[in-house]
Amino acid sequence: MLSTYKYNHLTWIDLESPTADEIKSLMTKYSIHPLVAEELLKPTLRPKVDIHKNIIYLILHFPIYSNTDREYKSCEIDFILGKNFLITAHYCSILPLYELTKIFEAEGILKEKTLSKSSGILFFHIIRQLYSFSETQLGIIQAKINNISNRMFEKKPTLYDIVRKISHARIEILDFYRIITFHKEVFSSFEYIALKNFGSDYIHYLNNINGEYLKLWNLLDSHRHTVESLQQTIDSLLSHRANDIMKVLTIMAFVTFPLMLITSVFGMNTSWLPVVGIKGDFWIIIGVMFTITVAMFFFFKHKKWL
Repeated sequence: MLSTYKYNHLTWIDLESPTADEIKSLMTKYSIHPLVAEELLKPTLRPKVDIHKNIIYLILHFPIYSNTDREYKSCEIDFILGKNFLITAHYCSILPLYELTKIFEAEGILKEKTLSKSSGILFFHIIRQLYSFSETQLGIIQAKINNISNRMFEKKPTLYDIVRKISHARIEILDFYRIITFHKEVFSSFEYIALKNFGSDYIHYLNNINGEYLKLWNLLDSHRHTVESLQQTIDSLLSHRANDIMKVLTIMAFVTFPLMLITSVFGMNTSWLPVVGIKGDFWIIIGVMFTITVAMFFFFKHKKWL
């Protein structure tokens, strides 16, 4: 689907799941290099930046949460920056781009010449909007982490459910890392080309983009450290619980061992056994076993093993 937005001398073309015919028409109208046009038709695994004559071509990936798969997917956005036009191509619906199209159509805002100065400034606003959206998604992960932290110290926490939630949070954070990790390299390469095409004043916009990226990266890093700390805490709790279980089982084994020995001795088929045959022999043996059990219990209590 092709959508076109114009204001003064600047044109923004947004392509969602572009077709070959749409790419061909743009290729002719805006003198897009055939290699770039070919790349617009299929997703690209790695981000990159390239220049063809006076056209800058960037590929960036952003994390978008999929309600269907319940995970963060890498959503590719291709940017083609020309002198008086900007083309964005993507293969999934992206809310920040939709919201920005509404801003671009609002003449009251555009009269302030915030978005319509050049394709470079429009590109800056799109990137900032995308990073802002990513921060919002990180805020959702932060809420999940806070919920995990609160549940962990309840009176009777369901530890295995908490372990599962921590694992999900770690996967989401790793997905974020995997998707945005190459942005810094792309913008480093983009800096020289952008200054050459948009002038030295564009350095302020580049610094702002780098600042937004670093802020997102630091938030992500903070969440990663928090989740790792929660993981260490839950591991300690699980280890402590396992130790308690092993302690109880060990004590039970030590308590039952002499009782089993006594029953085995008196179960032997021999001609002479002490106590056996006298009046109340059964209750005497039971009393001895009970006395041994109580004595061992107090012994363990004295040693503070219980």
